[in-house]
Amino acid sequence: MCGIAGFINTETVNHPKQVLNAMLTRIRHRGPDECGLYLSDNACVGSVRLSIVDLESGQQPVSTADGRYWIAYNGEVYNHPELRSMLQKKGHCFSTRCDTEVVLHMYQEFGADCLNQLNGQFAIAIWDSLKKELFLARDRFGIRPIFYTKAKTDFVFASEIKAIFEYPGVRRKINASGLSQVFTFWTTLSPQTAFENIFELPAGHYALLRDGNIRVNPYWSLSFDNTQNISLGDAKDKFEALFRDSLSLRMRADVPVAAYLSGGIDSTSTTAFIKKMFPDKLNTFSIGFEQKDFDESVYQNEVAKFFRTNHHAVTFKNRDVVDLFEKVIWHTETPVLRTAPFPMYKLSKLVRDNGIKVVITGEGADEMLGGYNIFKEAIVRHFWAKFPDSKIRPLLLKRLYPYLPQINEGGISMLKLFFGYKLSDTQSPVYSHLLRWKNTSRICNFYSQGLKEQAGNADLVSDYANSISSKVAGYTPLAKAQNIESNVFMSGYLLSSQGDRVAMANSVEGRYPFLDHRLAEFCSTLPDQLKISGLDEKYLLKQVVKDVIPTSVLKRPKQAYRAPISQALLHDKTGFVDNYMSEHKLKETGFFDPLNVEKLMQKLKNGSGANEVDNMALMGILSTQVLNEIYVKNHRCLSQSEIHQGRVMNETHQNNNL
Repeated sequence: MCGIAGFINTETVNHPKQVLNAMLTRIRHRGPDECGLYLSDNACVGSVRLSIVDLESGQQPVSTADGRYWIAYNGEVYNHPELRSMLQKKGHCFSTRCDTEVVLHMYQEFGADCLNQLNGQFAIAIWDSLKKELFLARDRFGIRPIFYTKAKTDFVFASEIKAIFEYPGVRRKINASGLSQVFTFWTTLSPQTAFENIFELPAGHYALLRDGNIRVNPYWSLSFDNTQNISLGDAKDKFEALFRDSLSLRMRADVPVAAYLSGGIDSTSTTAFIKKMFPDKLNTFSIGFEQKDFDESVYQNEVAKFFRTNHHAVTFKNRDVVDLFEKVIWHTETPVLRTAPFPMYKLSKLVRDNGIKVVITGEGADEMLGGYNIFKEAIVRHFWAKFPDSKIRPLLLKRLYPYLPQINEGGISMLKLFFGYKLSDTQSPVYSHLLRWKNTSRICNFYSQGLKEQAGNADLVSDYANSISSKVAGYTPLAKAQNIESNVFMSGYLLSSQGDRVAMANSVEGRYPFLDHRLAEFCSTLPDQLKISGLDEKYLLKQVVKDVIPTSVLKRPKQAYRAPISQALLHDKTGFVDNYMSEHKLKETGFFDPLNVEKLMQKLKNGSGANEVDNMALMGILSTQVLNEIYVKNHRCLSQSEIHQGRVMNETHQNNNL
């Protein structure tokens, strides 16, 4: 796993080596082991490397023998041994054992079509020095990031936005339309980001840059419309075979591979299969919470004891939210509406402190197998909408959110208030998410007049619904919901702010066996009842593992992964929150109306009717204020001495044409 950066020159850049070094130094946390540069008249490409495969000779950038193609690559292609064998039969020769060189030769042999044969997670940059053409690609699910911009006549790209900001002349400004997307969908929609004129390559896409023009094309997407008729027994056999192979591939490494253990069914299932397939001692890592409402350590410890793993645990304290706030937002590079990335940052630090670079994690199971409450909520709302006057059907919703007292302590009128929004609009392609997005978008009510004018009056939900309506025509309600969750929330937030960004902040690579594209494609064809049976989520997975994991975990109620927000922020005694949320600071940034923000703060402090949306508003406003402070107001490019001190000094593959 690595960090990559570079720029393509149509005009000469002054001090290109210094600029590229500065970009790489900013993302050194992604690859603290080695640094490599390729410098030519038209292209400057570099990498910082986290050595996991071929520790001896896997340095980057790597070139073909004739020097035509050069690659900088962030990721893992797990089936590289099989691809290497196939390429050798075609006459390709290799100088390393690393998957990086395999990816390069795959591109040399097949062009962009090579992406369909890669099983892994990756962001790829390949420079064709003959055609003067840059190829960029991102894995199917967007597990690994890549961003780009135009700086005058030059094209600049990097694994993280902070590296792009080291390039001379790149403007740093918060993107008003991007903020509105975050405050609706919880994330920006690719290719938008939280910064103006900084774009991300969407998941499952590649780009070609030639003569200063960029073309972005999709190469893969997940379809949920081809439901197969399959029995439970056959589905179990097929799922287990694919899952075993996915895990086997993701255990490939020249360093130890550990596993996260949350205490839920997903991570417990991965642990069970790893122990069955690889009986050696397994390191597992968990995070508990000081605040017991969020704590799952009882289950974590039970699973660790059950499988006899070498278990490591750390406790997340409420004060950690404030202590880590600026650091985490520096890594996410976007506002966040939840504090969930903060414990994940602390957990990945525990992993790294124990000398581990790679962890297996359970993300993707909920999206592929119907695990989220929002899926069940949509099913119940569809059921209710057939008889909207029913006094019994809406009561099913009380079972989904036991941690929301407003719902469980209220009657039918309260349920209608919470869940009755556009109840009859069942044909909407975004029916499952209408309520969530309507509630989240209330954060936009805190905008200042100036930000309202910048953001405009676009109906983001309608625009998104129109953009996917033809794709999801004919989908079942569950399939529509899965399509949204896997294409918006998973890539834009779960695998980014809560995944890659906080793990790689500590130089830790997460691997996701549930997101093997073959397994995902199989799950997407399963009939709904094998995903959600009644209101029993992830039914197929539970049937697969019912005899191999603790019964207490198998039968425990679904518990959403959450972390404290107002409980932590409103008891801050350092002045951190009060400073960023002060009238002075709010007027200085100009994003939010100070009077409305003050009313929110008082509501939360008094506990008078405060709800989940109020907590998300607090988090969204505060993280936006911090993001602007770090990247716009106080951002300073690295000095030469800082570059010298901060980066790994062994430069490889230098082409001194400049």
